[in-house]
Amino acid sequence: MAPSDGWYLFGPLVAIALVGLLGVVFWKLGLSWIEQADDPYGSLSIFADPDDFGLLCAAAVTDTPDEADDIRLLLADAGIRSTLGLRRDGRYAVLVFAEELEAARRLML
Repeated sequence: MAPSDGWYLFGPLVAIALVGLLGVVFWKLGLSWIEQADDPYGSLSIFADPDDFGLLCAAAVTDTPDEADDIRLLLADAGIRSTLGLRRDGRYAVLVFAEELEAARRLML
């Protein structure tokens, strides 16, 4: 096959047509797979509960990080290890291990 016949353009033209066809198909479908990016953990069962912090439990929930730090300092003075976690609603959770949860809540009363 001689290059002057024009058949050497057939492969690239087919590739361009297929890419264009796929673009139209995805555009018509509305790219619904991109809309799932709002909730990145929605499909994972290990993150099904929005307040699941694994081995840690929420001893207190506050609106400001300063209040949460004050609670953490109070718990640290009593020898209870704690950390901060940010909930999905934007509030701060003071997290402790499950075996120290009751002692932490009694201390904060």
